[in-house]
Amino acid sequence: MAAPMELSCWGGDWGLPSLHPESLTVMAYAKFSGAPLTVNTINKSWRAPKGDVPVLISADIVISQPAKILNFLRKQKYNADYELSAKQGADTLAYIALLEEKLLPALLHTFWVEAENYRSVTKPWFASRIPFPLSLYLPGKMSREALNRILLTRGGPPPYSLTEVEAQIYRDAKECLNLLSKRLGTSQFFFGDTPTTLDAFVFGFLAPIYKVCFPRVQLQEHLKQLPNLCHFCDDILTCYFRLTVAGHSPAGQDTADANLQKLTQLVNKESNLIEKMDDSLRKSPQHPPRKLTTLKLAAGGEESSPWNRLSP
Repeated sequence: MAAPMELSCWGGDWGLPSLHPESLTVMAYAKFSGAPLTVNTINKSWRAPKGDVPVLISADIVISQPAKILNFLRKQKYNADYELSAKQGADTLAYIALLEEKLLPALLHTFWVEAENYRSVTKPWFASRIPFPLSLYLPGKMSREALNRILLTRGGPPPYSLTEVEAQIYRDAKECLNLLSKRLGTSQFFFGDTPTTLDAFVFGFLAPIYKVCFPRVQLQEHLKQLPNLCHFCDDILTCYFRLTVAGHSPAGQDTADANLQKLTQLVNKESNLIEKMDDSLRKSPQHPPRKLTTLKLAAGGEESSPWNRLSP
């Protein structure tokens, strides 16, 4: 009997099973191949998200990164590509490379670097799934990592300014979307009537752009001008995840948006409070420590220290 397989990943919203492209990719492939994954989403019950997600655990095997997880599933006889020809397999690798080179930087920028999107949507959403006080630190760390990843693939100053990099990555992303739309044409999936690895990757990259309600939506606006790609995402959500695709929000989204707005205000308030406390400490006059002549340390001089009492 095969060992059970558990997938740990970021959860979903806005009618998506996950907001995280890599998590979406693995979840979609598992649906396409029939792999019996138990999905555990990150929430406040975690002490902290450790390492990269998604993470697949089977017996004593722990695997991260989508490509490695998909290879493991294929070895377990869950193969969504068994009907592909050698040429189609090569095309799959080429298009995945195209997605990672041309579309991923713009996707990362939309979520993690564009200031208004990050402040009003990305930061509060991820902070709500991370325990305090890490919720004040980890989203910023993830944002910096996203920017570094963009600059590594596109080059940073010198020789290019951030504005030039931003303009270039969105031009490349729109060109990539156009190529995907042309390749898909009127077909349901990229290689006919059955979804494959390429469909999982394209869905993982496109669905967050398509569904998440951002204030700055230049990439989303371009995607919505390509109806076959939008129908592609909707069909997968409906057929494989049994999720509503009416409009762009699941039922009860008004309440979720209101809660997200409150959370945004709370996170920003906490961040501002910490900054004010830091400023107050830096600006406060420094005095030499007072001598407490009436206080005597216990034998050894350490047992009465409050810092030592707090130590494990």
